[in-house]
Amino acid sequence: MDKNSITGIILITAILGFFWWYNKPTEKQLAEQQHRRDSIAMVENQRKADELQKKANELEKQAVEVVEKDSTQIAQELDNKYGLFAKAATGEQEFITLENDDVKITLSSLGARIYSVELKEYTTHDGRPVMLMDGDQNKFGFHFNHNSRTFFTNDLYFKALPQTSSNAIDFVVNADEGELIFSYSLPENGYMADFNIQTKELGSIISTNSGALEMNWEMDVMAQEKGISFERRYSGIYYRFAEDDVDNIDANKSDSEEIRTKLKWVAFKDQFFSSVFIAKDLFLSARVSTNVPEDDKNPLIMGASSKVDIPFTGDDQLGFNFYFGPNDFKKLKDYEDINLRKLVYLGWGFLRYINLGVIEVFHFFEKFTGNYGLIILLLTILIKLILFPLTYKSYISTAKMKVLKPQIEEINNKIPKEKAMERQQATMALYRKAGVNPMGGCLPMVLQMPILFAMFQFFPTAIDLRGEAFLWADDLSSYDSILQLPWDIPMYGDHVSLFCLLMAITNIVYTRINQEMTQSTQQMPGMKGMMYMMPVMFLVMFNNYASGLSYYYFVSTLITIGQTLLIRRFVNEEALLSKLQANQKKPAKKSKFQQRLEDMQKQQNQAGKKKKR
Repeated sequence: MDKNSITGIILITAILGFFWWYNKPTEKQLAEQQHRRDSIAMVENQRKADELQKKANELEKQAVEVVEKDSTQIAQELDNKYGLFAKAATGEQEFITLENDDVKITLSSLGARIYSVELKEYTTHDGRPVMLMDGDQNKFGFHFNHNSRTFFTNDLYFKALPQTSSNAIDFVVNADEGELIFSYSLPENGYMADFNIQTKELGSIISTNSGALEMNWEMDVMAQEKGISFERRYSGIYYRFAEDDVDNIDANKSDSEEIRTKLKWVAFKDQFFSSVFIAKDLFLSARVSTNVPEDDKNPLIMGASSKVDIPFTGDDQLGFNFYFGPNDFKKLKDYEDINLRKLVYLGWGFLRYINLGVIEVFHFFEKFTGNYGLIILLLTILIKLILFPLTYKSYISTAKMKVLKPQIEEINNKIPKEKAMERQQATMALYRKAGVNPMGGCLPMVLQMPILFAMFQFFPTAIDLRGEAFLWADDLSSYDSILQLPWDIPMYGDHVSLFCLLMAITNIVYTRINQEMTQSTQQMPGMKGMMYMMPVMFLVMFNNYASGLSYYYFVSTLITIGQTLLIRRFVNEEALLSKLQANQKKPAKKSKFQQRLEDMQKQQNQAGKKKKR
């Protein structure tokens, strides 16, 4: 760029700057311009505000017209739907609480129903309050008819009357021609609440087609314990017939049952707690069902439902009870007249009677110690002492088989294995002469099996063990996990239970000892391996079971091993063999059973010879 161009640019810039400075408005002029702009904006805003206010007034007028129209229409619809109970179709939900030292019951004015139930003495495995019912997902109410309309009390707003005592409340629905009153009361202690229905001058209004009111009760039974799948095995809907029998449908799968006979009560039960609806008279019939989630990890044990028909003839006062409490055999003794003790499952048939005795012994030891691990130990020792004569007899029978092993091998060497029947006859003849019962070792063990089965039913339902810690187990009613696995092994679980592991190890040791006592050439091929499979099966089956049960089986097997070693120390096998050899020299006397057995063997031999011909 040359010198003349630069000079021109400078002159043009200077001229433009001068004109901008000369024509710039003064501060007074700027203020007047801003004032004009503000005035114009104010006028525009006022115009817009007036328009908005006009529209708002028009909308408000329309809304009032709509509300008046809707209110009239809604009132007409409620009157058409609810008739004499139309005033109770709307309202505000209020909550009333009744409580004593054991239970806290919250009642809702909507339906005058139980809204939630908290057991104050108990907590869940993670420290939360035990809630048997909680929230709107639980329904409880009665269906009735009026002028071809069907009503459900859950849809009606009741009015709570002034309380005459802190543990009693009356709810009332005022109809045009009478009243419907629900009354609740709770004793100073205990888990049994009183519930009554009174219909004042409504007998001609509340009518039923079959002479019965239908009670509809639906409840979500939530998990309270650590092992949900294990807890579900002991949950279900229980019901007692008028004749005292108690039946149930369990929560292992979704199921339903229609009961056409009279009932005394219906219960929604989990492993350790129950909610029971009890008639002071009898229910006519019922329909019960369970809806079980497919996911084993779902905290919902089951959706329980019951529809119960209650006799109703008019201006009746119907009386009921609710039991919200633990499945505690000792506490349920107060309600033995209505058979609530059957909520504690102790096994079928004679197993229940065994467990009744076990419970008494268990509670006897409770008087001396509160350590339930020690109580289980004392119970196990007592049972093993009672069964010791059977254990001793079983060992002696097995020892006799052992000392006769050389003679049995001599028979097997003399008679080829192709003649299996002849071998068996010779072996049986040896046993008969020696005075040995080949079943003598098994029979005492078989007689002990009912005790083992009874314990299998007792420990998972013993609420005394719930939350009780012993050694590394923080809850004897659930599994004792010492190692959490990174994956879930089918049938086994996602943890390692130490008591279960110890039980399996002691069973392997005991199996080894038995193998040493009973091994002979007569042993069936593969039987040795099968015997060792049982402890492995126990390890898989019991990993998720109550640690108190595994602890009992562990201690029981350990004591049995000790008894076996002690008996072995005092049994002289040489003297035992001499006695058996002396028996062999005596004239053999056949029992009727042995004679029949030999006759059957001879017939089989003759049949085999005919086939060969």
